[in-house]
Amino acid sequence: MVSRPHIIPRTATFSVLLVYFVLTGCHSSPKPSASTVAFSKVPAAQESHYKIDIIEDGDYKRDIIEGRATRARPGQRIVLYAKTDGRWGVCRQSGQPFTNIEADGRWKASVHLGIQYAALLVDPTYNPPEQTESLPIVGNGVVALAVVNGEGPAPVLPLPKLLNFSGYEWTTSTGPIFRAGSRNFFDPANVWTDERGALHLRISGSPGKWTAAELKLTRSLGYGTYRFRVRDVSHLEPSAILTLITWDGVGTERNRRELDVELGRWGYVVNDNVHYVVQPYYVPAHFVAFRTPAGVYTHSFRWEPGQVTFSTAAGSSNTDAGRVINQRVFTSGVPSAGGESVRIALYVFHQGQIPPKNENEVIIDKFEYLP
Repeated sequence: MVSRPHIIPRTATFSVLLVYFVLTGCHSSPKPSASTVAFSKVPAAQESHYKIDIIEDGDYKRDIIEGRATRARPGQRIVLYAKTDGRWGVCRQSGQPFTNIEADGRWKASVHLGIQYAALLVDPTYNPPEQTESLPIVGNGVVALAVVNGEGPAPVLPLPKLLNFSGYEWTTSTGPIFRAGSRNFFDPANVWTDERGALHLRISGSPGKWTAAELKLTRSLGYGTYRFRVRDVSHLEPSAILTLITWDGVGTERNRRELDVELGRWGYVVNDNVHYVVQPYYVPAHFVAFRTPAGVYTHSFRWEPGQVTFSTAAGSSNTDAGRVINQRVFTSGVPSAGGESVRIALYVFHQGQIPPKNENEVIIDKFEYLP
C-alpha cells in the first residue's frame, strides 16, 4: 500500500504534465483565421451635396466597385452600401441586395455614387436593411465588414453639434437627407437655443439653395407621453414643414417606429396644417388631418403598447380642461418601442406647388417626456 505522502507528489507531477500537453496541443493546432472582405476598385465620391447625381432613366448615377473576400464559406455573399443622403443605402444588383462571390474570392458589382462605400460579407439567411444611419456590426449574420471613402474629393459637410434643450441632450443632423420624398441639406447652423432656453429652427439660404434644420435626441425614451410646446407657425410658407416625430434610424423600412405630428400646408395655400400619422401614412386608419388657426399650441402623443393617442391643445399645456382642439386614438399599426429617438425638423417640401421665397423660422419653447 502506498502511503499518503507519496501520493501527493505523484499527483502533482501528473497535473503538471497534463497542463503541458494541453498547452502544447493548443499551440500545435492554431485557430483558423477570420474571414475578411476588402476593396480593389472604388468609384469616385459623390460630387455635390446640393444635387443628386442622376442618369436619364431616373436612377442614381452608378459605377463599378470590386473587391475580394477571403475564407468565405459556401452560400455567403456580399452586400454593398453607399452613403449618400446622411444614411447608408443598399446597392441592389438586378433587384437583389446581394452580390455573388467567385470561386477565387473576387466580387464585382454596380453601386450608386456616394461619399463612402461599405461591403459586408454575410451568411445566406441575412436580411439587410434597405437604409440605415449606422452600419450593422459583425455578428448576427454579418461575417466581415469593410468601409472605404470614395475616390477623389468628397463634399465638405459641416460638423454636427450637441446642444441642450429642455434638459435633454440633442445632436444636429448634417448633410443631404431625404425627408418626405424631398432632398434637403441640413446645416447645424440653423439650430440653436436662445437665452431663455427656447429652441430655434430655421430654413435659410435662397431659392434653389435652401438649407434646413434637424436635431434628434441622443437616447431612446420608449413608451410614454411626448409633448412639444410650439409658438405660432401660421407665418410659415406653404412648402415649409415642421415635424415632431419618433424615428428609428437603424430599423427596417417596414418598422421605423415612426409616429408623426406634421405642421405645414404641404405646398398649398389652403390646406389642413396639422397631421397625425402612424407610418405608413397611406393606410387610411393611420392618418388624420385637420386645420388650426394661428396661435400657440401644445402637440403631444401618448405611446402605449398597441395604442397611441395624439392631441393638440391651444396654449401652453394640453392638460387645461376644455383647451383640447383635437384628439385621436390610433390602434392600427402602432409600432413597438425599440431604438427610436425623438426628432424635430424644419425643412422644405420640394414637391409643393408653391416653393419658398424667403427664410422661415420656428420656435419651440419646451419639450416634455412623461413615462
